[in-house]
Order: sequence, then C-alpha cells, then structure tokens
Amino acid sequence: MCAIEMKELTPKRIVSELNRYIIGQEKAKKAVAVSLRNRYRRSLLPEAERDEFTPKNIILMGPTGVGKTEIARRIAKLVSAPFIKVEATKFTEVGYVGRDVESMVRDLVTTSIRMVQQEKMKEVYEQAQAKAEGMILDVLVPQHKKQQKNETLMNPFEILSKMGNNTAASNSQTTEVVPVEDPAKEAAIQTKRAEIKKDLAAGKLEDEVIEIDVDDDGMKSIGMMAGMNEDMSISIGNIFDGLIPGGNKKKKKRTVKVSEARKIITNQEATKMIDMDEVHELGLRAAEQSGIIFIDEIDKIIGNNGGNGPDVSREGVQRDILPIVEGSTVTTKYGPVKTDFILFIGAGAFHVSKIEDMIPELQGRFPVTVQLDSLTEEDFVQILTAPENAVVKQYTSLLRTEGVELHFDEAAIHKIAKIAFTKNEVEENIGARRLHTVFEELLEEISFYASDYDAEVFNIDEKYVESVFKLGDQERSYAKYFL
Repeated sequence: MCAIEMKELTPKRIVSELNRYIIGQEKAKKAVAVSLRNRYRRSLLPEAERDEFTPKNIILMGPTGVGKTEIARRIAKLVSAPFIKVEATKFTEVGYVGRDVESMVRDLVTTSIRMVQQEKMKEVYEQAQAKAEGMILDVLVPQHKKQQKNETLMNPFEILSKMGNNTAASNSQTTEVVPVEDPAKEAAIQTKRAEIKKDLAAGKLEDEVIEIDVDDDGMKSIGMMAGMNEDMSISIGNIFDGLIPGGNKKKKKRTVKVSEARKIITNQEATKMIDMDEVHELGLRAAEQSGIIFIDEIDKIIGNNGGNGPDVSREGVQRDILPIVEGSTVTTKYGPVKTDFILFIGAGAFHVSKIEDMIPELQGRFPVTVQLDSLTEEDFVQILTAPENAVVKQYTSLLRTEGVELHFDEAAIHKIAKIAFTKNEVEENIGARRLHTVFEELLEEISFYASDYDAEVFNIDEKYVESVFKLGDQERSYAKYFL
C-alpha cells in the first residue's frame, strides 16, 4: 500500500483502500476514515480555528483477530503517518515499577524521526551509492598517495588533561612522504581501476570478499541509573564528539561481500549527507500533527468493582493516560512534544468490563466507539481468497520459492473456512488468526518435504483437507489416554 495525497483520500476512498486488505467491519472502517479525513479538513482551517479542533479518538471493541489492529496499521501506512502499537497492560501508575505512560509518546517520536530520516536518505541515496562504489573500488584497487598524513589521536581524557598544550598537539601529528610511483605504473593502476569499475557496475564482483571500515557503535549509552528513564541516559560518544577533531572517528574492520559492503557504506554516507537537526525537527512535527497511537487491551486497565487492590492501580493508569490523551507536553530527548493532535485508537474485547466502567474523564476523550463483528464462516472464505494479502496467496507464494505449486479448489477453501470457524466456536475464539493455525497443520507434510520435491504440483481438494484434519482429530482424542 503506497501513501496517497491527503486531498485525494475522501472517506469513501479510504474505505475502498482498506477493503483491499480487510474483510467486513464496515462501521470501523467508516469511523477511522472520517477521523482521518477530519485531520485533512483541520489543516485547511484558518490558524485561529485550527487549534480549537482536536482529533476524535476512537475505541474499537471486539474479540481478538477481527481486524482492530490491522485497520489502524493500514490507515497509518496509507498516509505514511507515524504509528505505534502499545499494550495498556504494560504501563503502571506513577510510583510503581514498570513503564510510565509518557513512554508511548517517546516511542512515537522515535518512530517518526526514523521515518523522516529514511525519507531524507532516499533523496541522497544515488549520491551516497556513487560514493560507496568509489570507496569499494579503492579497496579493490588502491591508488598510490603522494603524501600521507599520520594523525595520532589521543583519547578524550588525554585531551582534557592536555587542553591548551599546543606543543603536545603539534607533536601528535607527523607527515610521512611516500615516493611517487613512475608514470607507467600509475597508468597501469588507472587501467585496472577502469576494468574493475566496469565489473562492479555490471554486478560481476558481488560475491567478492573485502575488508572495509565501518562506524563503531561500541560506545553505547551508559546504563540507566535508579530513577532515570530512557531519555536521561548519557551517551559517551555524544559527550566527546566535540572534543575530538572531526567528531568521533572510531572505526572497526569488517570482512563482508561486495554486495553487503555497498549497503553498509551507502547507508553510512547517506547518514552523513543529511541534516539530522532538520530530521529531528520534522520528525517532532510529524509526530505532533499526524501521529497515531494504538492502545491495545485498553479494557484490561478498567476495574469493575470500584474497590481496592489491583483495581486502584488500574484506575491510576487511566488517570496517568488522561492528560496525554487530553493534550499535554511530553519531554523527549529530541525536544518537547505536544500531544493535542495525536490520534489515539483504543482497542479491547470488553468481555468482562465495559466502556462505562472507565473513569468518566477518559470516556469523554474517546467519543467514538465502534463494535466490531465476530467473523462468520463466509468471512473466512473471503479472507482466504479476496484480499491482496490473502492467506492462500501467502502460502502459495511461500512454497513456490522451493519449486512447489499449490492449487486449491473452491470446495477445499470452503472446507478450510468451516474447520477454522468450528475450531473458534469449540476452542478459544482467536478470529482470523485461526486460519494460520489451520494452514500450518494442513501443509505441514508438504512444507517439511518441499525441498526434496522436483517441481511438484499439489492439488488441495476437499478430500485432502478432510484426511489431514480427520487424522489430527484422532491424534488429539488419543492424547487424553496418555500421561
């Protein structure tokens, strides 16, 4: 799914795009489509009115595996919005051991900055790749240098102790003069470089092994001390970047194939070419204006007896989430982030608790509630074949990589759907995820021996499906007689 211009994304178009991947759940699709379109409408308002309009947060109610997370994820991908999924049960009230609720905003900012960085790196990718090709060529056929500067770098503590000592600094550098090679030898080297450059461009040297210098990421952040969150950890590398001439030049050697070296060096060079200050600024703005936070299992932090014990702690988490959803400023290592215009989508089964059991203030911050339908047998048939990422297409493509072709007839599809639906009724209802458990069992033998087959074609019909699951049911029924 590619990002589409927001002005083209009418609610009808958004639902149409979601229908390519998600079966049913029309009410939920319409709710998120309207919410997404309202963001675009807000951007067209005069600035004075714009700040008065905040996103209408949504709660999606329904059992597991009916499409709650997938709807939110596809929406975010549709508009290239920063998106994270968090589980409400992972958060604890302030003062308890566990993640604080503000960490979800920090995670969103990190995701947003990573997205912006990737976009910026794409813009300079061709330049970075050309530079990488030149560096690989230098490794394969080194050029002779007329003079070489041998710079001995002191460690940061030596720099601090000898700060201001110009004599020490001047003695740390020496110049070694290397004799210039004769013109004939130099011409031969240039001819060889031209040949190798041509082979590199033609992809003939992809499997050649070379040794390259890569940035050493060994200087990681100092471990977090008691009372510190992840944004308060200190990076040694950042402290001394300004003290060492040219920044932190520590490198390490890696032996890799040319194909891998090209990727590594291209990424390194692209990172050097972009302005990270601009990336951070744009990332913060994207998180604020178009970020989406999906809070799964939000029903699990709702108490239902109004008493004490764990319910009090759950209510504390709700009260901690409230200011973030209402709109507040969260401090991150990249700068402050306002949460006023972040879209929050809560999701949960709500089997035990109800939305009415939420604290009233938090209920008011999720004005849109949608009940998702349980999946029917016919829904399973559609999920197996209709979407662009249909389960049948996934497994067929997977085994085709080993030269094995799978053909499913219509009767087999209906039988698989019926088995999945029945298992959800009899056992735990895990929604569409049940189809994957059924397929894993159905194709277990074929998958196991796939590499031994020689361009085999398997026709999966109703009889084959019945034989596999009849045997499986017998094995499960026998299992109760064994300790």
